[in-house]
Amino acid sequence: MQIQHIKQNDPAARNTLEIILLYPSVHAIAWHRLSHMLYQCHLYFLARMFSQLARFLTGIEIHPGATIGKGLFIDHGMGVVIGETTVIKDYVQLFHGVTLGGTGNHHTKRHPTIESNVVIGAGAKILGNITIGENSKIGANAVVLKDIPPNSTAVGIPAQIINGEKK
Repeated sequence: MQIQHIKQNDPAARNTLEIILLYPSVHAIAWHRLSHMLYQCHLYFLARMFSQLARFLTGIEIHPGATIGKGLFIDHGMGVVIGETTVIKDYVQLFHGVTLGGTGNHHTKRHPTIESNVVIGAGAKILGNITIGENSKIGANAVVLKDIPPNSTAVGIPAQIINGEKK
């Protein structure tokens, strides 16, 4: 699923072997699947150890508590941060420098939920327990602090919806 999503969305992807061997997104998500499994088994130290190793190797930081669906593609990857209570649904595309971060230090859900088929541009910051609706696009360097409805495009600081469903 992930390989097919990359082939469909990256015109530079030439073949499956190249994607498997040379795409940090594939490696980071594989390490995340292992660390997430350990995290769910309450083996927190091992989970964090593997996630930090993956961060060192790929430049992509995914907390082992984050929930990631199928087909995630992190294009270029360097500097991506995905926080502990983040939920990413299916076929999401993130570009380099994206932060899916929390606001505050409380121990409840404090990171975003990204619905299916969302594209988040380079350098965007999605902060807090908010939802980005399915089929939405977030522009490069946008700072999103409020829910974005499905089928919308949001840009700017703070992000404003420029088309789609306005709340």
